[in-house]
Amino acid sequence: MTQQADVIVIGAGIIGCSTAYELARRGARVRLIDGRDIALGATQASAGVLAPYIEGHEKGALLDLAVRSLALYDEFIGRLREETRGPLHYDRTGTVETAADAETAAALRARARHLDEAGVRAEFLDAAAVREAEPRLAPETAGGLVVHTHGFVNAVELTLALWEAAAARGVRVFRPCQVRALSAAGPDVRVDTDDGTMTAATVVLAAGSWSGQIALEGETVPVRPVRGQLLHLDWRGAPLERVIWGPSCYLVPWADGSLLVGATAEEVDFDERATVAGVRDLLDAVCDLVPHAWQAGFTGVRVGLRPATPDELPIIGRSRVLPGVVYATGHYRNGILLAPLTAGLVADLVIDGRRHPDLDAVRPDRFGRS
Repeated sequence: MTQQADVIVIGAGIIGCSTAYELARRGARVRLIDGRDIALGATQASAGVLAPYIEGHEKGALLDLAVRSLALYDEFIGRLREETRGPLHYDRTGTVETAADAETAAALRARARHLDEAGVRAEFLDAAAVREAEPRLAPETAGGLVVHTHGFVNAVELTLALWEAAAARGVRVFRPCQVRALSAAGPDVRVDTDDGTMTAATVVLAAGSWSGQIALEGETVPVRPVRGQLLHLDWRGAPLERVIWGPSCYLVPWADGSLLVGATAEEVDFDERATVAGVRDLLDAVCDLVPHAWQAGFTGVRVGLRPATPDELPIIGRSRVLPGVVYATGHYRNGILLAPLTAGLVADLVIDGRRHPDLDAVRPDRFGRS
């Protein structure tokens, strides 16, 4: 059966849902396809940390993109809260990146000065001050860098809100529906699935780690899966005030008393199992960082395959061999953070024919294979 649409988006994670929503918001007739339900890929194993000055501080292009996307978040969330009815937990209480030794503390102090000069609300706290700010930190913590503009969002709630808002604008979803191949169909793109064939003027490939598995007339993109395991703990006692980032894990405190602890980064191909080694390593790391975690309850572990590229930058832009295909994949650990910016860049390209200069750093052909 052939289904016609203006745009078909492949992938129902955070990138696919945010892109489908933004395209529909600008008037496109959109169809969404995924082999799973909404938000059941890497998205459901994301802690939703919004921290460009930690994740991207050593990567110029990534930092630029992440800072621009974070600046969109207040309006992004505000609009979704007006358009949807479900819960959407979003917090900008900041992050504290901790130092376990004097050398790391000195580096954080220098970074605090650099951020302050750049107009970013950040400050370095010495050992005593950081323990006063977060009393649950280990006694040997040597200092910390607080970035007040950072925060976090519930990744699953956000993705479901995006889907609700997109559906209200006429987006239809086909699931479970596995895409096998993309090919030219005159001026359009043909999408072959295990449930039939669809066509559209544009196809957005936002299938995360599976993006490179879809046949596309000989073109591939170097996206590989990196397994991330994330713990869910039942925290008791005085709460943590903000996201805490340590040398081997990060902690995200929720208002309901739960605590997310992430995350492993494992090169295991498409193996989505939770493992004893992954859980043990994260438990050891969180208890070293915050010893009170030994008293927490263990609620569970989540596993996702994050889509990584060789340079850890996403792949966004038109295919060279099939221009009707637009890539929006390879976001690795930053899919939640980069979602509003990615959706806007793709919609500018598809709806308005405008190619933003931001796409230069993330163009699909930069690896010489697409």
